[in-house]
Order: sequence, then C-alpha cells, then structure tokens
Amino acid sequence: MPSQRILLRGGTVITMDPRHGTLPCADVLIENGLIEKVAPHIEADAEIIDVSGHIVMPGMIDTHRHTWQTLLRSLCADWTLIDYIFGVRLAVANAYTAEDMYLGNLLGSLDAINSGVTTLLDFSHCTNTPEHADGAITGLRDAGVRAVFGYGFYESNRAAPPHFTTHDERLADLSRVAGTWFSGRDGLLTLGVALTEQETIPFETVRAEILAAREHDALMVTHTGSVWGVPTGIAELAEAGLLGPDQVHVHCNSLSDNDWQLLAEHGAKVSISPETELNMGMGRPVFAAAERHGIKPTLSCDIASFNSGDLFTQLRVGLGFHRWAETEEMNLRGVNPEQVKLSAEAALQWTTTNAADAIGQADRIGALRAGMSADIVVIGGPGTSQHPQLDPAGTVVFQTGPEDVRHVLIDGRFVKRDGALVGVDLPHLLGAADTSAENILKRVGETGRELPGTPREGWQSLAAQMVPPA
Repeated sequence: MPSQRILLRGGTVITMDPRHGTLPCADVLIENGLIEKVAPHIEADAEIIDVSGHIVMPGMIDTHRHTWQTLLRSLCADWTLIDYIFGVRLAVANAYTAEDMYLGNLLGSLDAINSGVTTLLDFSHCTNTPEHADGAITGLRDAGVRAVFGYGFYESNRAAPPHFTTHDERLADLSRVAGTWFSGRDGLLTLGVALTEQETIPFETVRAEILAAREHDALMVTHTGSVWGVPTGIAELAEAGLLGPDQVHVHCNSLSDNDWQLLAEHGAKVSISPETELNMGMGRPVFAAAERHGIKPTLSCDIASFNSGDLFTQLRVGLGFHRWAETEEMNLRGVNPEQVKLSAEAALQWTTTNAADAIGQADRIGALRAGMSADIVVIGGPGTSQHPQLDPAGTVVFQTGPEDVRHVLIDGRFVKRDGALVGVDLPHLLGAADTSAENILKRVGETGRELPGTPREGWQSLAAQMVPPA
C-alpha cells in the first residue's frame, strides 16, 4: 500500500455521495490508499496533481465481465446468443490454455483500467483445469485491478475429455483456490463463484454450487433468464432457500413478474449488458422491471468477444434505451415528451454506488468521501469532446471515451497516469495477444469445428449437450 500523500487539486468532483453531490472546484486528499478528505480547498504536505479543468469521479465498477474473452475481440460480431454459446462456450473455450487465461485476464483488466473501470466482477467460466483458474487470477493480480474473481463451474465441452472428471472435483478445486489465493480479505482480489446456468444441470448440482459458494462467503454471479423458451428456475431457487442478497443475476430479459418479485423479496442484485442484449436479440434491457421492483440496476460490458470493453459505451447505450422505452408509447401517439425523466448523473449510479452495493463493497468503493478506498478516475485533457465541460455528468456519459481518461488510481496507486498505463509494455502485450488468439483459433480448426457451428436444433440440441444424464 502506498504511503505517500497525493492531492488532486482543483477538479470538478462528482462525489456520488448524496450529501455532497458534485463540487465545481474541489480537492481530494489521498493517504495510504484511502481518501482522507474531499473539500473545496485543502492544504497538505503531499504530491500535488493539478486536475483543474478535469472531472474527478469514483472508479467505475463492471458487475459482469468475461474477462478471459478479451483475446477473442469481436469474434462474435454477427452472432446470435445461441451462436455464441455453441461457438465460444462449447468450442473456443475448450481450446484455451492456462496461459491464454492469464493473458486474456491481464489484457482485459488493463483494457478496463484504461477506460476508467477500477473494479471487475470477473465471470470466469473457462476454468477447465486448476491451472486455468490460477492463470486467470494471476492475470487480474498482475494488472492491478480490483476484482471479484468468479470461479466458474461450467463444463466447456462434455464431448471432450474434461480435466475434472466429476463435479465434486470442481467443488474441491474451489476450496483449493480459496485457501491458496484468498486467505486474507484486505487485498484487491476477493473470491466469487460463477454459477452454472440452472437450466443446464440437475438441481442438486445447482444446490451444491450455491452451498459451496456460501461456505466460502463468496459472492455469486449467474446468467438468469437470458434464453427465451426455457424455465428461469427462480421459483425453484426461492422455494429451496437458495436465493439471496449474495447473488448478482445477469441479463434477466425473460423473467416473469413473479420472478422479479422473488428476486426483490430475497434482496438479489441485477446486472444489465445493454450492448450485448440489444445486438444479440436477447430482449429489452430490464431497467424498467428492475426499478419497478425496487432493484437498483447495474451495468456490465459482458463479452469483449462481441462488444466494447468500456462502461462509457454501456452507459450511453443503456441510458438511450431507457429514455426511448419511457417515451415510445407517447411517440406512437404522436406526442412529444415534456422532460427527460432519468438524468445522466442518475445513470452514473449504475456504474458506481449501485454496483458497489451489488458486489457487497459499498463501504469501500463507489463514492468519493473520507474513509473510502482511493479508486478514482480523472477525465479531461486535450480531446475535443472534453471542451467545454458544461455539464460534468453529461460529459462523462455522452462525451467521454477511454482516450479522455487521464489518470486512474486504484487503492491510492496510479495505474494510468497522463493518459498512459503505468508500467505496461503495451506493444509487447498486444503482440502476445495477437499470437495467442491466432493459436486458439488454430486449435479450434484442428478439431474440424467450424464457427459458430450452431446446429439446426438450436437450444434443444444445446441443452442435450450441456445437461448430463440424471
């Protein structure tokens, strides 16, 4: 942990703290990885960073990212969800080595940091071997990102000989990972579990995964209601006492009103992936349903194998959809709305305070106030979209891209400074990623598999491959 004091001086500070709001010209004092003070003017013996003309805000939080897929960037640009499941999860995932997992998580985490994302809920469902898990965790650690590592139980290809011959072996490996990597709780990485989709495995296996997660006090993340025409399983989970506030349910496009009521009653959280859901035909992003049931929406980038890895894009797409959905009925009647109901600043809660609460770290991240971890993003610089800055939240949501992120601090340490990632040999890393991607697809080709390879039977065929005999 850094011991020096850092003073960010003279920025427009979006605190995301309702008591302080946005401060037009303020300082942020950092010491030993924590925010010591936020105020209009601070005198301190510290390294002073002039951020006048810039926006200072909490680091953004992505509540669902398959970080390992960064090596597959845009492979799925024209695929449906079912294409993706067959092509990536049942073919490409099986061709990943532990070294590929490391490189994918390293590059993916740095991609996130570069765009102002300081915390990831890493949905790591390519845990083919213990070495794959170790490689993924090491990639997160070496990048310096704050993350919840979601250990995935998912079997990538039942037609190929798996390293884990039984589900019990996977459960045992979770215990190994917990003891090896997560014995303490003060670091940047915390343990999570990426549950297998309930509709693809026997219910007792679902129960075993959830109980194993709770045994290790691990946050759970799971895809829920993302495929139309199959049971969501929410009622069964509730009846068995398995729903809870320690779960982040992703997508949720096909949930019934009763499903939503059960999620709300049990305090479950929700992650929305607007860019993926709209482009893959998964259904309407569920902002309205979540808000109607008192569940705070959060955002995720989902899969770099399809779309962008920055939350600015998800904010723009998500807020655009939210506003469209609110006014569609009026427009169809030939009526113009009189006001915008959801502001840009309110939308920022999706990636800050809401997201921090969803991953159980609202006491640590998501807002700028004394005592919080110094996970901070500074936005501005010479980019044309940053001048003039008339509405701070509007600039962040509608005018900002990764190139406008000047500084990023995680736990009080610079990981991006003056527009460049700190301590990263980017040409070497990108070259290694290109080579790794080429080798992954070569290994897929050697199996005779053509991508995406969706059988005509669609979901029924997929279910037959994924669900083991009773």
